[in-house]
Amino acid sequence: MKYLIVGLGNIGPEYADTRHNIGFMILDEMAKQEAVKFYNMRLAYYTEVNYKARTLYLIKPTTYMNLSGKALNHWMKELKIPVENVLVLVDDIALPFGTLRLKPKGSAAGHNGLKHIEATLTHNNYARLRFGVSDNYPKGRQVDYVLDGFDKDELPELPALIDRSIEIIKSFATIGSELTMTKYNR
Repeated sequence: MKYLIVGLGNIGPEYADTRHNIGFMILDEMAKQEAVKFYNMRLAYYTEVNYKARTLYLIKPTTYMNLSGKALNHWMKELKIPVENVLVLVDDIALPFGTLRLKPKGSAAGHNGLKHIEATLTHNNYARLRFGVSDNYPKGRQVDYVLDGFDKDELPELPALIDRSIEIIKSFATIGSELTMTKYNR
């Protein structure tokens, strides 16, 4: 059983640890816990994790957020992974900070990374783990907000939320999206 786990984000030190890079942050922590390293491969940083007789292929696209579909599509084809075994990790301003929601499909909801994936796949029937970053920004300042770091009062909560996200990824790969949603979505 093979799974493609796609953490969305932007490459470069200026984007590290920003709200928009939560997908990268989750996969970085997962790689650290599993003692594996990412390698710069075609269109993505890439590594593999074995978990309960499954192989989880973790990718962090190097295409920048707005072209995320290019990397996802390449690695789906390269590894021959069906879309039902793909999980995209994404920040979501529509959810309060700390809310984690697994969805088996859905709209891009204005998220440029998801929009590009949808356009590339020509559908939106792929699972995504939405990580709530809230919408605590003045009108018209959305881009600055998602490209900024987490607030001081949010930082202490991040490690537990990232660990919970990793639990959700492993659950998705073992029991599927429906049972995982029942267990983790609140």
